[in-house]
Amino acid sequence: MAKQRSSFAKLQRDKAKKERAANKRASRRDRKDSDSEVAVVEEDVDAVSMVTGKGEPSPQELLALVEDLHARLAAGQISDEEFEEAKVELFARLQS
Repeated sequence: MAKQRSSFAKLQRDKAKKERAANKRASRRDRKDSDSEVAVVEEDVDAVSMVTGKGEPSPQELLALVEDLHARLAAGQISDEEFEEAKVELFARLQS
């Protein structure tokens, strides 16, 4: 006995299913790309003075500085050595 062909409706359902899956993959890829893009952060004079030890930042400001530092490292704006030095200075300020 010969194998029965798929109906037109079944072929359409399969095609639609594949299109939805492709759209979902594209959406996930786009979302991942937009999340991984790091906005270029301009240096703020206040932020620089806080990292170097001038001024008294609040804990929220220190956390924002740490986030900014990580963003700069991810964007390639600073080297690993500069990152480590700035991180040490920031964490020293957290302890005091």
